[in-house]
Amino acid sequence: MCADHDPAGRPDYAVRRANLRNLLVENRVDALLVTDLINIRYLTGFTGSNAALLVYAWDSGEDRTVLCTDGRYITQVGEQAPDLRAEINRASARRVIEIAGEWQTGRVGFESHVVTVDQHRGFVNQGCGLDLVPVAGLVEQLRMVKDAVEVELLRRACDAADAALAVLLERGGIRPGRTERQVARDLEWLMFEHGADAVSFETIVAAGANSAVPHHRPTEAVLAAGDFVKLDFGATVAGYHSDMTRTYVLGQPSDWQREIYDLVHAAQRAGCDALAPGASTRAVDRAARSVIEAAGHGALFVHGLGHGVGLQIHEAPGLAKTGTGTLLGGVAVTVEPGVYFPGRGGVRIEDTLVVRQGGPELLTRTSKDLTVVE
Repeated sequence: MCADHDPAGRPDYAVRRANLRNLLVENRVDALLVTDLINIRYLTGFTGSNAALLVYAWDSGEDRTVLCTDGRYITQVGEQAPDLRAEINRASARRVIEIAGEWQTGRVGFESHVVTVDQHRGFVNQGCGLDLVPVAGLVEQLRMVKDAVEVELLRRACDAADAALAVLLERGGIRPGRTERQVARDLEWLMFEHGADAVSFETIVAAGANSAVPHHRPTEAVLAAGDFVKLDFGATVAGYHSDMTRTYVLGQPSDWQREIYDLVHAAQRAGCDALAPGASTRAVDRAARSVIEAAGHGALFVHGLGHGVGLQIHEAPGLAKTGTGTLLGGVAVTVEPGVYFPGRGGVRIEDTLVVRQGGPELLTRTSKDLTVVE
């Protein structure tokens, strides 16, 4: 597969690996075997479907950083990771383990949240005199804080989604008589027309009672006057994802629809306002959830408030009642409260934002005012 076009410039992958070395020292390992392909992309720029990476903890460890892939990617690895030693071997992880053994590395961490039991057994049986140490989430910890290149790619992904929705609305693409599936396919195609390399996930279009299903998949259900229509969608640009949800009303809203929409809108605003460096993820969730609970609908807000977004559509941190840790400046997250009345309808409003001192940076700019479409 070819690399995605990168419209924002090349990240400084060497700096990312240097930041990882600091974590390796803290975790008392001499090197890290990276097998998660998203993490390899983050650390090297390589986007092939088979790879393993060995990163050393020493300050001079860059000299021994090894990226292994197979023969399909000989040209690609040279283009995408020209600063690294490349090994060509189909059994990429096994080859990297061999190299670590040849260099008498000692304690080698592996991504225990990624490596399967069978893979680990194979590493152990391979021997090589290494002390294999389970570590989890080190690269993901780095990925939470976005650099300037990453924020620009997120911004362009959000722009593509915003533009697509604007055109869909201008063309009357959301109207009675159309099916959920027709609206979803039109919206996806428009994202491609406005710069997306891919869609972030299967687009959600949920009309009427289906809007009460948080992750409803589009069907041949027909949009009708009086329906809530919920759209949850995103664009991907150079590997970075956007995520946005808007809920519309077909025709004039009833009193209950206005009430619930205004409630979710207020909760979403409270959640966004709570985003700040040093804020606990649990407190951000509480800021939005308490608005809905005060209105007596806490039991109808059935999911977390949001999640990190970047090279994956769902990544750390999680904003939820069970959330842990605090936010740092530069973390990209979604804020997406919802209230769902089974069999009747529901509302969710979601934005992608970057945590900043003095207030979050909003990347998804489509209006969140209650909008009536005819």
